[in-house]
This record gives sequence, structure tokens and C-alpha cells, in this order.
Amino acid sequence: MNIRLVRRPAFVLATDAPPPLRGYWTRSWTRLLQNRLAVMGLVIVAILVVMAVFAPLVAPHDPAQQDLYNTFAGPSFEHPAGTDNLGRDWFSRIVYGARVSLIVGLAAQVLVLTVGLPVGLIAGLKGRVVDSALMRFTDLAYAFPDLLLIILLRSAVGGGLLQLVLIIGFVSWMDTARLVRGQVLTLREREFVTAARSLGASDAQIMFRHLLPNLTGPVIVMLALGIPRAVFIEAALSFIGLGVRIGTPSWGAMVQEGYGAILAFPHLVLAPSIAIALLLLAFTFIGDGLRDALDPTTDTAKSKPLPQAEKPRGLRQTSGEDERQRAA
Repeated sequence: MNIRLVRRPAFVLATDAPPPLRGYWTRSWTRLLQNRLAVMGLVIVAILVVMAVFAPLVAPHDPAQQDLYNTFAGPSFEHPAGTDNLGRDWFSRIVYGARVSLIVGLAAQVLVLTVGLPVGLIAGLKGRVVDSALMRFTDLAYAFPDLLLIILLRSAVGGGLLQLVLIIGFVSWMDTARLVRGQVLTLREREFVTAARSLGASDAQIMFRHLLPNLTGPVIVMLALGIPRAVFIEAALSFIGLGVRIGTPSWGAMVQEGYGAILAFPHLVLAPSIAIALLLLAFTFIGDGLRDALDPTTDTAKSKPLPQAEKPRGLRQTSGEDERQRAA
């Protein structure tokens, strides 16, 4: 009897290659889109941005146009949010007021980043005397109550929208500086920074090539959560008469204007208040979503690699013992 031995490979490789590894930002974006509240916040912010940019096309009337024969009109097709005591269209003023809120929120965070990021970087990287001096100055600025200091500066400086943004940014940079300093103190002890120093890298090279890329996630989250704070401060200042100039459409000023007739015409207060609440909630949802998405320790994006114990159909692992039994 002729016995033929058939050689088979000891291991059979799967024909389907594992999916390629995705980058950090791609995985973060995927995790962000899986957060329903964050997506809802992005949609709300996108709608408000479109309203602000294309306000002349969205608003049905001129926000400054007065109609003294049609004062305190209720919501209607012609005036979706009614009119105020001067007959001005309330919805048009809400649309134009979105410009002020978004400009203040975004511009103030740019100023916060411009001041807080360098202070935190230098303090954390230099250490010792420089760190102590910068942090004592930061603690001194942090000791004053934010809103009280803003009111005092606004009363002393005055001015328009630009001065308001500068004051809010000047009072709000300390949190960012503290966050960046804490991250730098941790990162500068890591192996890749030590290796860069041993290779002769300067402080500037370490700062821009190794520290800043690792600070991007926490800083983005801090700035996203700082936007609603700046918007609320602007609304509060406008409500007490220290915000934008009189006559400029602002949600806080609109709440103050309608407050005197809140019992008879509550829609004058409800409409701008709802707009403020939506904007604050939207950026809060986005900030929370970014905090979870940019955290490298969380991975809610479901990947399904081929399990090690699972083998392709029709293929089995063979060994020398199987071949000897088959030969016998």
C-alpha cells in the first residue's frame, strides 16, 4: 500500500489584513461624532453662525427700524418674535445680537490663548525663579473676583465692543496659564523630552516640537468651555448697562429692555433668554464632548479585529502529530 504524506503549513494566515491604525485626530473626531449631545451642540452653533454671518438675509427687518404705530406687537408671521416698545422687530434684533455674542466669545478666547499659553509654557519649562514669579503674578490676578473686576474695569475704561473683549480676555487668562503649566511640569519629565535635551535641543525646540503638540487637546477643551463663560459675562454686563453701546443689538441688553414689561409682554424676555441659553448649552455640550473625545485613555470607537481564537472557515491548524495519525 502506497502512503503519500501531504505537507501542510503548520499555521494558516488569515487572508483579511487587519484595518490600518487610525491617527489620533481621526479617532478623536469619530468619538466626538458618537456623542449625541456634542453633535447637537455643533448643529446649534452652526445655525447661529449662519444666522450671524448672513444676518441681512435672515432678518426680515432692519433691527434699528422703528414703527411707533406697531409697538408691543405679539408674535406673528410678519414679526416672529413680536416688537418692542419702539416697534422694532424683535427677531431681527435677536439675529443681529448673535453677532455680538459670538464675536465676544471667540475673540475673548483668542486673547486668553495669546496670554495664558505663553505664561504657562514659560513657567512650566523654566521653573525655579521664573516659575515662581509668573505663578505669583497669576495668583494675584486670580485673587480678584472675576465679575467684580470686570465691572470695575468696564466702568473705568468704557469704550465699545473692542474694549469689552480686551477686558474679558484680560481677566480670564489665569485658568489657561495654570492648566498649561501643570501639563508642562508633567511632560518635561517624560522620556522623549529628556532624549531631546540629551541630543542638544534648545528650549524653543522642545517647546514647539514636543510640548505644544501634547498640549493641544487640553487647551482646546479649556477654550471651548471658556466661550460660554465669555458670552454670559457679556450678557450680564449688557443687562446692567455696561456692555455694548446703547442701541446695538445684544441679547443681554434685550433682556434688560424687555424686563420692564415682563408681566404684560413676557415674549420680550423669553426670546433673547432662550437664545442665550441655547448658545451656552451648545458650547458646554461641545466642550464636554471634546474633553471625552480628546482623552487618549477613552476609546468609544468600536473596532472589531479578528480574534486570535477564531480561525477562517475551511482552514484548520495542523501539526506534525496530525500528519503522523493521517499516515497511520
